Amino acid sequence: MINFKNVLVLAPHTDDGELGAGGFLSKLALTGANIKYVAFSSAAESLPDGFPKDTLIKEVKLATSVLGVLDVVIKDYPVRNFNLHRQAILDDLIKIRKEKNYDLVLVPSTSDVHQDHQVIMQEGIRAFKNITILGYELIWNSFDFKNHLYVKLDEAHVVAKVDALQKYSSQAHRPYMSEEFVRSLAYTRGLQVNHKYAECFEVVRWVIN
Repeated sequence: MINFKNVLVLAPHTDDGELGAGGFLSKLALTGANIKYVAFSSAAESLPDGFPKDTLIKEVKLATSVLGVLDVVIKDYPVRNFNLHRQAILDDLIKIRKEKNYDLVLVPSTSDVHQDHQVIMQEGIRAFKNITILGYELIWNSFDFKNHLYVKLDEAHVVAKVDALQKYSSQAHRPYMSEEFVRSLAYTRGLQVNHKYAECFEVVRWVIN
């Protein structure tokens, strides 16, 4: 595997990064990569009744720690209204860009139709256009996903992804949070590259130093 040293994950909402790239993040962490995870909303407005407003903030910290990601930043942009805050989001991204020389950025794919995901993808590309950018797969939002790049996963990486997603008790009712779904998608992608499990990504930009 290419030796990525400084990786940035841009998640529109808490859990998007784990859903789209949890296995890859586990694999990267095990190889010693420094990973920064930025969620732009804790999606408190979308919590089921009975959960405290800070539930997803606590859950994302638990989930990312399972994957070996310890640098987690959570912004507070309003769900489904990122377009109204596009310039502020870009300003945040430029500040993050100045912190470190990132060599890989993970964003939602260019085919993701969720309005918040589109903003983070577009502004992420704008801010980090000079380095390698991969779009992660969220199949329930994608109409024309470009599966350009496959990351082979071992059982330990899939277990880590499953365990991370299980930290989201507030989201357990969503079908795509289930172990059955996570394993079936990883198995399907693995089958395409003659491996037991894999995750796949859209190559938005690939830069070789």
